[in-house]
Amino acid sequence: MPRQSSIERKTNETGISISIDLDGVGKNEISTGIPFFDHMLSLFSAHGLFDLSVVAKGDIEIDFHHTVEDVGLVLGNALNEALGTRKGIRRYGHAVIPMDEALAAVSIDLSNRPFLVYNVPDTVFSPGEFDVYLAKEFVRAFSTRGGMNLHINVSYGENEHHIIESIFKALGRALNMAVSKTDKMNEIPSTKGVL
Repeated sequence: MPRQSSIERKTNETGISISIDLDGVGKNEISTGIPFFDHMLSLFSAHGLFDLSVVAKGDIEIDFHHTVEDVGLVLGNALNEALGTRKGIRRYGHAVIPMDEALAAVSIDLSNRPFLVYNVPDTVFSPGEFDVYLAKEFVRAFSTRGGMNLHINVSYGENEHHIIESIFKALGRALNMAVSKTDKMNEIPSTKGVL
């Protein structure tokens, strides 16, 4: 059964359309109006081997917050729908990714009990328009709607671009591991019998 989903969401602030195929090869078409965010989402897709289409139009003339958060919400909804009952998935995933001086570790439990831990260095020496706290808004929305216990720990890093890039690459790889199917079990991966 294909593990795919297409979701649309329209508000007074944004219009988002997202399609995802969890069993893809990393092909992506991303257009949010925020070039750096497009780059990060394409890295997430490529490293997670998810085929991903994102079209977003938002009030970015005000700021990026609404668009970034709403993309996270819709992507989380699409992930949740594509996973279905979550039967036979590995459930857990982990990846540690370096990007020059930055090192990010991402751990995921697709438990359907959303929780976010987000630790990044307090001192960043190269702030940009898309900062580490805006990235936090995306992953908070994504983890909540995706039913994901998500831990992001950046041990160190100085360059904001490198920190965020290491996070998105690790997120893709950890999620790929968590959603992958295992031949050893074709049941819900929980002693409760439900996620």
